Amino acid sequence: MSASRTAWAGVVVSVGALLTGCSGGGGALRASAATPVPERAAPAARSADALQSDYEEAIAHVLPSVVQIRGRQDLGSGVVYDDRGHIVTNAHVIGDERSFQVTTAGSEQPLTARLVFSYPEQDLAVVRLDRVPAGLRPATFGDSTEVRVGQIVLAMGSPLGLSSSVTEGIVSATGRTVSESTDGGGTGATIANMIQTSASINPGNSGGALVDLDNEVIGIPTLAATDPAFGNAAAPGIGFAIPSSMVTTVADQIIADGKVTDSGRAALGITGRTVVDQDQQPAGVAVVSVTGGGGADDAGIRPGDVLTRVADEPVPTITALAEVLAGEKPGDRVPVTYLRGGAETTVDVTLGEV
Repeated sequence: MSASRTAWAGVVVSVGALLTGCSGGGGALRASAATPVPERAAPAARSADALQSDYEEAIAHVLPSVVQIRGRQDLGSGVVYDDRGHIVTNAHVIGDERSFQVTTAGSEQPLTARLVFSYPEQDLAVVRLDRVPAGLRPATFGDSTEVRVGQIVLAMGSPLGLSSSVTEGIVSATGRTVSESTDGGGTGATIANMIQTSASINPGNSGGALVDLDNEVIGIPTLAATDPAFGNAAAPGIGFAIPSSMVTTVADQIIADGKVTDSGRAALGITGRTVVDQDQQPAGVAVVSVTGGGGADDAGIRPGDVLTRVADEPVPTITALAEVLAGEKPGDRVPVTYLRGGAETTVDVTLGEV
């Protein structure tokens, strides 16, 4: 077990317990004597064997492309992106560091790698090995727009420092917008279109691979939900992964240009902070500054205004505003309602880009 702190980011959700009773007092279920049990059992056995074979093939194909990344303090996972030694991971795994020790499936000793670029806004980063070892195997990234709820997936990484670990589950939902906490090293990013999965996502899994049974990476495991009712302990079976289509969009730009040149993320063109009402409840986002020439500036929004609704959604907090903007695109024109001197005004704002 590694002594290093494993990289971890959590999203806080309110989770209520729902228990379904299971009575033991019902009548016994008997098979009819006319039921041809052997004939029905044989196809089921063949199906189970085929499913196990699919699991084993996916693990054998993708796990060699999943690496362990160690900084001075944090430890996480990464996925080999190409045969030039580029590895994609989470920005919160990288933190503020610029050099790392990377253990690949084929390396007996850790290899050195250096940061290419970190993009905390999407919690993604790319590092590059100083020396590309023989046999380095890039993973195949799939089309996450084709991911289906109920699809079987495997999470691969180094949870708690246990390298080359695999957990399994299903895609529980798609299109989730979640906000990372900053506790435990998270970036505080608000990320749209996340894949929710029941596969266990533990500290150290961050930056690894969420894999389907076609041997393709469909996401980068990033977050585990935490339950405030239990001291912000991890909520079992609720994890989130950045979809592969976003991963490849960001990674390709970083590798080609050394930075993200087209984020695809909408921006209002302000900095703000949450304000509260007389009952100490969140009441809106106070504009602290406005970007000159940005959408808010062009629409006449000024420092001191308090935003209450954006795109017909309430924005009582800065996090709520980020979540609304995560669902929009640069160039979209949205209504923005704000308070100035007690008077309410609604204007249309053309969103810019982060």
